[in-house]
Amino acid sequence: MNLYLGLDFGTSGARAVVINSNFQLKAQTQYAWENAQENKLPHVWQKALFSLISDIPEKIREEIQAIAIDGTSATVLLCNSYGKPVTEALLYNDSRGVTMMDKLKSIAPSNHPVISATSSLAKLLWLLENISLSNQTYYFFHQADWLGFLLHGKIGVSDYNNVLKLGYDVGDLSYPDWLTDFVNSQVGKNIHLPEVVTPGATVGNVTTEIVNSFGLSPECVVCAGTTDSIAAFIASGANTPGEAVTSLGSTLVLKLLSRTRVDDAKYGIYSHRLGDLWLVGGASNTGGAVLRHFFTDAELESLSRQINPNVESGLDYYPLLEKGERFPINDPELLPRLDPKPENPVMFLHGLLEGLAKIELRGYELLQALGAATLIKVYTAGGGAKNPTFTEIRRRYLGVPTMKAVYTDAAYGSAILAKRGSRE
Repeated sequence: MNLYLGLDFGTSGARAVVINSNFQLKAQTQYAWENAQENKLPHVWQKALFSLISDIPEKIREEIQAIAIDGTSATVLLCNSYGKPVTEALLYNDSRGVTMMDKLKSIAPSNHPVISATSSLAKLLWLLENISLSNQTYYFFHQADWLGFLLHGKIGVSDYNNVLKLGYDVGDLSYPDWLTDFVNSQVGKNIHLPEVVTPGATVGNVTTEIVNSFGLSPECVVCAGTTDSIAAFIASGANTPGEAVTSLGSTLVLKLLSRTRVDDAKYGIYSHRLGDLWLVGGASNTGGAVLRHFFTDAELESLSRQINPNVESGLDYYPLLEKGERFPINDPELLPRLDPKPENPVMFLHGLLEGLAKIELRGYELLQALGAATLIKVYTAGGGAKNPTFTEIRRRYLGVPTMKAVYTDAAYGSAILAKRGSRE
């Protein structure tokens, strides 16, 4: 029996999922970070990685044919030529790179995704200016790259999803001249950018040490990984242009599969490559955090049941917790619109849910107006997917089939990636 292991390293912990050739779940386990500081420590990542593999039943481990790992986008570190970290990890949301903005603007094309305080390139520049390094050789790793290295032992390999925010050109599948020229002239040749392969491509077999430690087959391969958000999209089952995934967590994140690439820095829109297709995405500041500001989870469940989703509330809200929006409206001064507020909490919640649905619709309309595929179906992930009333309201506005994704776990998506990339 051929089995495939997906590993997800997220913000709250790490997870493992094993599937068979029919995409059926055969095993799963998880490892929680004790605190936020742990997530910055590569040795804790290693402990979590080995703990997850050890927790998988021995008989299942023996049948694993391929492994793929996803990590949080733009979580990075520098390592020496042996793959040993020489810096702490800078997490996905670490904004120390804000001090590099002027330099980024001087070397990167205008409106490029790397011109962000949290981009991988901003973090690399910050590390080089603030960490004392010798003349030895260093390798720049993303989280998923380094964890994969621990299993296959090949240093300096990444995937084209993780390196997007490093400046890699996912259209031409190469590093652009402006980046390589800068690295060679300004950074120095002792800093190696990753070799880039397709997510899911076989990088190498697990090392003998890993085979002996965990009882994996010596034929088991490690595939190039991806980012956690891409893995979650893969898990949803969306695979046709026009299919989309709305993530209804603390914020509202839209991802639409398209044959056409769309990038517009003004709205924070950029496209990840997904095989021969493009995953066009945008994120609003609205979302579940607004709902939880006014209601408990129990109240949301109880009050939602009292709403008729097929009737208009008559309210016109733009639910935000504070001023400022980037997508689908680009206005840092945009104020929350939450008036009038009815005394009846059912009516107020009705208006909030409709406000969220209108923003989601406007977001997909903007993506399509900029050239993305016509929306045909929406899968939903995140806490908001559990609310059937909200789903009906969203379906009414979006005008397309809207359903909860069967699988939302990024580890499941990485397992699919491992299956696609393995030599079956």
